[in-house]
Amino acid sequence: MADDQAIRTLADGAEVAVQGSSSMYTLSRNGAVYMCSCPAWRNQAAVIDHRTCKHLRAYLGDAVETARVGGAAPRRAAASGGRAQAVKKDSAPPLLLAHKWELTHDPTGWWMSEKLDGIRAYWNGEAFISRLGNTFLAPAWFVAALPSEKLDGELWVGRKKFAKTTSIVRSGATNTEWTSVSYVVFDAPDASGTFEERIAHAKRLLDTARAPHARVLEHVPCESVDHLRTELARVEGLGGEGLMLRKPGSPYAIGRSNSLLKVKTFHDAEARVIGHAPGTGKHKGRLGALICQLPSGAKFNVGTGFSDVEREAPPAIGTTITFRYQELSDDGVPRFPSYVRERVDP
Repeated sequence: MADDQAIRTLADGAEVAVQGSSSMYTLSRNGAVYMCSCPAWRNQAAVIDHRTCKHLRAYLGDAVETARVGGAAPRRAAASGGRAQAVKKDSAPPLLLAHKWELTHDPTGWWMSEKLDGIRAYWNGEAFISRLGNTFLAPAWFVAALPSEKLDGELWVGRKKFAKTTSIVRSGATNTEWTSVSYVVFDAPDASGTFEERIAHAKRLLDTARAPHARVLEHVPCESVDHLRTELARVEGLGGEGLMLRKPGSPYAIGRSNSLLKVKTFHDAEARVIGHAPGTGKHKGRLGALICQLPSGAKFNVGTGFSDVEREAPPAIGTTITFRYQELSDDGVPRFPSYVRERVDP
């Protein structure tokens, strides 16, 4: 049996169900990241590509897992539920954040671009910083040609590939799959002048640096509401997340600003998980819905949008999730909420 275990492999993108001591768990692989839906794997205080558990060791073979991540017993995260950090968390960068576009707003003349479904990354001249102030550990060869000036952008693999982007970026600088990541720049925060002048400055910086994995995001002028709707339908039809609108001549304002608007068929927002509602019927014995709370205090359930793996090992109480919804009720409760993902901030 030990020999059989030692030669088992898990192909990239594959999933397999295994029997635990009291429950079935799912093993899966995304690039260099090997995952298990069991609580022991989820709660480890280790970067994501260095986690293992007894189920992975039993399936792949102890020698294989020891060679991959070492032989030490997995260390569990603190009871507070905090996510393991690869590096010390610093202060959050001064980012420009978007409001939602409303139908009453005429977008004519505004700059329009695709809303990338990647990971926001602030280049401080030395490293990538997350929205909440954590450092992304990118390989030295990936950042070697980036300029010393500050840039604002997105680490992005492609449409419908958020999960892959997440696994690569969270796994740290040793993951060779960073070759599939692009740093897409949409502003130069410290440059003077208007948006047009700053984006031109960013392009000059990257053209001079010849950074092979970085580029400036394309912006086109919006001609009308109909033009906006046509472009939104095209981007969403290709699997894109939506559009962004940028006010011409605008400065880089810190915090939420009406000079930057996001356009999507559905709205999305974040909420804190405050409980787990048990499933019934085909979901009996696993998650039925997340009980969530908005910053406003409004409470609601999110019961759709989960994979089987996520229902087996749902986001922990106290974590923050992103969800999608159609509109808010008169009481401020999201209508038709659907789970998108747990908020990613390594």
